[in-house]
Amino acid sequence: MKRILILISSFFIFSSVYSGGGWPQPKGKGYFKLSEWWVNADQHYTLGGLKDPNVTTGLYNTTFYGEYGFTNKFTGVINVPLLSRNVVNNLISGTTNEIITPGEAINSLGDAEITLKYGVFQHSAISISASIIFGIPLGENAGGLAGNLQTGDGEFNQIFRIDAGIPLGGNDAFSAYGNVYGGYNLRNQGFSDEIRYGAELGIGIFSQKLYVTGRYDVIKSRNNEKSGAIDGSFFANNSEVTSLTGEISYQITSKVGVSATYGTALDGKIIYAAPSYSFGVFLKV
Repeated sequence: MKRILILISSFFIFSSVYSGGGWPQPKGKGYFKLSEWWVNADQHYTLGGLKDPNVTTGLYNTTFYGEYGFTNKFTGVINVPLLSRNVVNNLISGTTNEIITPGEAINSLGDAEITLKYGVFQHSAISISASIIFGIPLGENAGGLAGNLQTGDGEFNQIFRIDAGIPLGGNDAFSAYGNVYGGYNLRNQGFSDEIRYGAELGIGIFSQKLYVTGRYDVIKSRNNEKSGAIDGSFFANNSEVTSLTGEISYQITSKVGVSATYGTALDGKIIYAAPSYSFGVFLKV
């Protein structure tokens, strides 16, 4: 069976990162974040959903993310890995401790996302937004001696997404919200389309200076294409994942804060069986 590896999308996955959910940014308001994200894995889920070992492989992304409200209904979002590093460790013999295959690494930009988000319906009880996300292939899709080191998949794609945000009440000291979404990823270059959906719950405490957020995300492949990825790469075709992510954000001042994130795959196919981590600094304007 082919052992094809892919990074949790959503991104990572490259996941489509959303700070606002069903709520667009108000006109002239913005949220900007610089973060470091990484994963290291020595095993993966196979096509049958079982775990198999692999040479320790890692991906490290230094990413800029930004949201800005052009109007009270239109928000622009950008998500760009400014530096993406894909690393494969040495393959070492278990009997002689000799290097069988030397490790490799590449550095480049990563695949970016540009989003246009529109507030379809806004009410005190619910806020609904519609988004189109354009995947821009800025990364390297065939690096290394074997061509299996990648920081991108080499394809333009479009994700159509609907978010519904629900305020769950609160006051000056405490607040909570929920968000659910559904989307469709239209892909090309031999990659299968994807169905995406998930939910998010956020709680703000200590006068809303500390936010704790949990996210549940699912990616299901349509399996309408059978090619489109290099074996042993981060970007495989027909991968699937159910993931759970937790994030803690703390506002140091009214504008500046820090965040830390932990994500893991609950199950999957053709995907790493390893957690991801990130740490970031954000600015609200």
